[in-house]
Amino acid sequence: MLRLLAETPTAPHVSLTLHLYHHLYTLHSHFKGVTKLNPPLPGTGPFAGLLLADAGASVLRIDRAVSGPVARQVPDQLTRHKSSLVVDLKSPSGIALIKSLAVVSDVLIDPYRPGVLEKLGLGPSVLCSDECNPRLIYGRLTGFRRDGRFANMAGHDINYLAVSGALSLLGRKGEKPTPPINILGDFAGGGAVLFQGILLALAARERTGKGQVVEANIVDGASYLATFNRFALKTAVGNAPRGENLLDTGCPYYDTYETADGKYMAVGALEPQFFGELVKGLGLEGQKWEERRGEKENWPDLRRVLEHKFKTKTRREWEDVFDGTDACCTAVFEYGEMERERERLEGDQRPVVTLRETPCLALRNDAKDASHGQGPGVEGEAYVGIPLKPGKGGESVVEQWLGWKKGKEFDVLNGNAVAFKSKL
Repeated sequence: MLRLLAETPTAPHVSLTLHLYHHLYTLHSHFKGVTKLNPPLPGTGPFAGLLLADAGASVLRIDRAVSGPVARQVPDQLTRHKSSLVVDLKSPSGIALIKSLAVVSDVLIDPYRPGVLEKLGLGPSVLCSDECNPRLIYGRLTGFRRDGRFANMAGHDINYLAVSGALSLLGRKGEKPTPPINILGDFAGGGAVLFQGILLALAARERTGKGQVVEANIVDGASYLATFNRFALKTAVGNAPRGENLLDTGCPYYDTYETADGKYMAVGALEPQFFGELVKGLGLEGQKWEERRGEKENWPDLRRVLEHKFKTKTRREWEDVFDGTDACCTAVFEYGEMERERERLEGDQRPVVTLRETPCLALRNDAKDASHGQGPGVEGEAYVGIPLKPGKGGESVVEQWLGWKKGKEFDVLNGNAVAFKSKL
């Protein structure tokens, strides 16, 4: 299964969108299936599914049956290479269909609060049983710990970072903690950590032949990502208050600076040899900053010098100065300009990792190397999320996975897929 997930046979692109709070995902490789339940957490479960889909897994999103336009108003953007099926999870025929899909799936992801799927008869005691699919990897994703004091509370990325401790590290001197949008929690600490857990469980299954429950939560995921920074609190690297340390914008040669045209340069010249290159590029030789930079009492003066200097040229002019040097000084690119100037700014979006023998699916339309991925690319080339209409592509997936024919073993009635038979 691990090999099948890594292999990425060229397949037609199916663009999908999620209704963020009411989806079940099913992921299925060409020979084995993965079932993923999508969470009421913006982007976390969908991102784990996206990582698997981009690696070649077949992903089926199960949308909850909702009448009227409500279900179409909250589009999920993380939909590449996925399909959708609308199922009424309150009906016996809908539950029977999900159970039948679980029989041929590899992984199921449950992102809901504890107990929700159990009440529907779709908990691990049922779906992972010998009668259903003992090889099933049952992934569960929550924001807070499932066994902690906040388990039954609602929350978002900012709350999970807050109770993990990670949020307390982020922010400038004298300012309040600043959340880094939802990259660190939802995506890095949530979806990506769940993806890692799924891969570990799949590797274990190769040895044991058995599936298992994989539980991830954003609090522990974010805290684990902050391991180095937590250790640093008891060393000279990070034992000063927030915003006054080496790596948290306290140090003037590890920060961003505005240029003459209102754009920014990023400076990370920590090592002496790199700082020397920075001084040279800025034309600050002979001022002995190389000897004085290590003393914190000199940091305010050095910061003022750097702020003034960077404002004497445009960002493009500073790029011309520092490109090709070891000054650890680079332009801060914005996604809008990267999309417009893809060649100059290397703005083409690529797979998360390069597999030289079994590349992931390509995002760009002219992939020529394993680093670009394989296949025809996707609409928007990863700069535009394409909404998925609920139900799109799902009927074909049911036929492929189960060998069922619409109108015989299953059908779509009033917009909802129902099973006339069961794999159990």
